[in-house]
Amino acid sequence: MTSKISNELFLATWAELQSPQKVADALGLEIRGVYRRRNHLVSKGYELVTNTATAVRYDKQIVQAKIQKRLEATRHSVRRGTVLEKGRVLVFSDAHFYPDDETTAFRALLECIKEFKPEIIVCNGDAFDGASISRHPRIGWDSKPNVQQELEAVTYHLSEIEKASTFKSNLIWTLGNHDARFETFLAANAPQYEGVKGYSLKDHFPLWQPCWSYWINDDTVIKHKWKGSFGAGRANTLNAGTNFITGHTHVLAVQPLTDYNGTRYGVQTGCLANPDGDQFSDYTEDNPKDWRSGFAMLTFDRGQLLMPELIQVWDEEKGEVQFRGKIWSV
Repeated sequence: MTSKISNELFLATWAELQSPQKVADALGLEIRGVYRRRNHLVSKGYELVTNTATAVRYDKQIVQAKIQKRLEATRHSVRRGTVLEKGRVLVFSDAHFYPDDETTAFRALLECIKEFKPEIIVCNGDAFDGASISRHPRIGWDSKPNVQQELEAVTYHLSEIEKASTFKSNLIWTLGNHDARFETFLAANAPQYEGVKGYSLKDHFPLWQPCWSYWINDDTVIKHKWKGSFGAGRANTLNAGTNFITGHTHVLAVQPLTDYNGTRYGVQTGCLANPDGDQFSDYTEDNPKDWRSGFAMLTFDRGQLLMPELIQVWDEEKGEVQFRGKIWSV
């Protein structure tokens, strides 16, 4: 309890360390108690200067240690992550890239990459569709591209993103269930080829770092899917206790959740594909779809996630998107 620490000792420790967290550690106090004591002393006329630069460096070291511990708990192919004090992250998902199909959302993504120069770009699953190797039977006489044609489409689109990106080393691919079809089919039908170059999806896209989840700081998780349904965003952040960014549902939405721990965000990143595209036309049977074409931009400041922003297609045929209260042509 802070009451056991004299004002003289507290003031002297603060003058030396100039950081709430460092004072708490040095005196064996809870951080809340340190803030209360500081505010009380300030109200009495004492001046307690905070060295912001020192405090930020110290906090960053703490976060780095926490996330390093998380990353070491798994293989890199399972979990990756970084510490980001200030910067932007663009997250797109469910592109289901098809031959000769360049969507409005994809063109908007390239424009945002060039304009905002995000530190990290995350392909949040299902860039590859795998229609011809799906476990689901063919519907009627529908015609689907073969694996080679799909790989060429994914290669083209991801290479355009690579060229637009300033930071070539921060291209992340959190794998989706459609992406997994590539190796699942081979593992079931040609297990003898395990380990042969080209038989893993990642072999074809060397600049993209594959994983199942990507952590930013210690409180933001990006992965393709967890909870389902239209309320997946809220369900994810409620159950995970972190900001949680997913694709899979093709819903584009931000759902804040506030409790005693503050506010965190459940984000669903929509689909980079056209919801009415050929990839979906037969199995959805022309039913109404609560899907939206677009993607999300995450902004971090002081190590915290600000309210996420969405870029949503306004008119696919006209090539227009809505963003920050305006309609933009791309």
